[in-house]
Amino acid sequence: MRLVVMPGDGIGPEVTAATVRVIEKLDRRLDLGIALETHEVGFVTLKSEGTTLPAAAMKAAEEADGVVLGPVSTLEYPPPEKGGVNVSAALRQGLDLYANLRPARSRRGIAHYGRTEMDLVIARENTEGFYAVRTMYQGGGEFMPTPDLAFAIRKISAEGSRRIARSAFTLAMRRRKKVTAVHKANVLKMSEALFLREVRKVAAEFPAVAYDEQLVDSMAAMLVRDARRYDVAVTTNMFGDILSDLSSELSGSLGLGASVNAGDTHCMAQAQHGSAPDIAGQDKANPVSLILSAAMLLDWLADRHQAENFSRAANMIERAVDVLLERPETRTRDLGGRLGTASFTTALEEALEGQLAAVE
Repeated sequence: MRLVVMPGDGIGPEVTAATVRVIEKLDRRLDLGIALETHEVGFVTLKSEGTTLPAAAMKAAEEADGVVLGPVSTLEYPPPEKGGVNVSAALRQGLDLYANLRPARSRRGIAHYGRTEMDLVIARENTEGFYAVRTMYQGGGEFMPTPDLAFAIRKISAEGSRRIARSAFTLAMRRRKKVTAVHKANVLKMSEALFLREVRKVAAEFPAVAYDEQLVDSMAAMLVRDARRYDVAVTTNMFGDILSDLSSELSGSLGLGASVNAGDTHCMAQAQHGSAPDIAGQDKANPVSLILSAAMLLDWLADRHQAENFSRAANMIERAVDVLLERPETRTRDLGGRLGTASFTTALEEALEGQLAAVE
């Protein structure tokens, strides 16, 4: 099983190194047969090759079974014509990773900031919406007729809506069997109506799954008031981006938010948070988001290849993270603990070893 690792920018190399350590640990102990291959992207290759996403890295991703992408500093990149390719967007589009799945779960020992605990997944459409680089075959989705007037085009397709809806309902069948479609059809009467039309069609194919709908602004409020009511929320690109960050922070910390970008043939693990260049190289970064994202990637590979040991590895990572987060002395500094990136990773490896020893 070939995984391509792209360390990225800022804290990316540190949290990616931590994630690789965890994968390698489980690969050795569970005989997963994983081959890891590193390809640099971001500022490193902008300097050496004139682009943030070299063709060789993209080709490797296309040929791999999965990708682990570290945080990237997209906002600081130069324009595309000067080599500043949006690495994340290019991979999502190029690999057709239409489903961005972002769980948010309250964890024992970590304070949550909503009124209730939560255990939900935001299923976000990932290839269209209001994101300018994802709306056009040629040209851009934003344009300025005059220096004082700007337009943005929103793309919603029946196919894109059906695909993310089917991902959401399939996921709900493995969870608590409820899907909430989040929309703004009272204002965006055409595009949101199209989205809801397709979601309702898919809902009819899953009679065992309860289905309801919620306006996006009231959804934001309800995540604060009573997040327990939600299981899987399916929505369009920008709404999903915002609501998933909100959910992760309310559940305890954005630094604990896992995320995969999945399609029919490819899957990419990617932390929810950014590259945090202000703490890069200081052993301060919390690697949990990317580590849990890698666990989701292992679970996706388990389903795709009927690889039971991959599912076991993913579950072990989740349990080990929960064990460490329960006590302040085994948390990173951002969560009130004392551990740095490297020492937390060592503690996580030890927790995994404890699980392995218990079943031998």
